[in-house]
Amino acid sequence: MLGILGVHDFFGEGCLVGQPLRISTATVLEASTLFRVEKRAMLQALSNQPRLSEKFIASLLVRNINLEEDLCDQLFNHSEKRLARVLLKLARLRQHDSMPDAGLPLLSHETLAEMVGTTRSRITYFMNKFRKMGLIDYNGDLLVRTELLTDIVLHE
Repeated sequence: MLGILGVHDFFGEGCLVGQPLRISTATVLEASTLFRVEKRAMLQALSNQPRLSEKFIASLLVRNINLEEDLCDQLFNHSEKRLARVLLKLARLRQHDSMPDAGLPLLSHETLAEMVGTTRSRITYFMNKFRKMGLIDYNGDLLVRTELLTDIVLHE
């Protein structure tokens, strides 16, 4: 997994600089609406609309920073910590100021294993451990107690 995108995020921008083939695959985790923008129209919009151009550049910079963090995470952290980071990222996509804990659609352990880069059995083990520690809860949706999980990730 190279990134988790949220509402109003861009992807596929490699075509704007002449990338001939897609090097990434996008997979949705829930029902989504995507808008396809032709290369020519996007280049024209970026040229003519400074606010769009600023938002687009900012999103690319944030994605680049996140990619660097994820690469370091993959290289230097064990699968338990990587799972915690994935759960926190997913929760932050849903989180609002008035909701300290965020509910997520219940993802299969196999899907989480693909996202984390480990086996399904390791995910099952760590999810059970997180639940026993009170960091997550299954209640139809997956409830992530973001403050507690963040504390574990940062202070381990």
